[in-house]
Amino acid sequence: MVDLKNQKRMAAEVLKCGVNRVWIDPEKMEEVSNCITRADIRTAIMSGTIKAKAKNGTSYGRIRKASAQKAKGKRKGPGSREGTANARVPEKRRWISIIRPIRDELKTLRDEGKITPSVYRLYYRRAKGGVYKSRSHLRMHMINAGYLKEEE
Repeated sequence: MVDLKNQKRMAAEVLKCGVNRVWIDPEKMEEVSNCITRADIRTAIMSGTIKAKAKNGTSYGRIRKASAQKAKGKRKGPGSREGTANARVPEKRRWISIIRPIRDELKTLRDEGKITPSVYRLYYRRAKGGVYKSRSHLRMHMINAGYLKEEE
């Protein structure tokens, strides 16, 4: 193996790149070892015996993988969270997502004639007070109280 340290250094200066990016054709090592001046190095570069390797870019693969996982709803654990639970989903928004389906269910039951308007009013007020946490919870209460028949 021929020592081409000096040639690599000169080639790096001529190519305006780092020593590690200098590529020398392995089949023409003897030829390059005879290059002792910068002019000789320039000639070798023109002939393609010496080249500068391409710069390493930033890999986008890991970012693509992470964004695909985020699209699935992953990576939302306690270590990724900044801000309180209330900052992430305000109390008002949370309340809206609970109360709207319950009120919709009550209206549907009243319009279908499954409950009377007085029972509707009673449960509407209870819902407003935060007694029920979901549609199914509301229905369970109504069935247990005897205002609604179980459907099979």
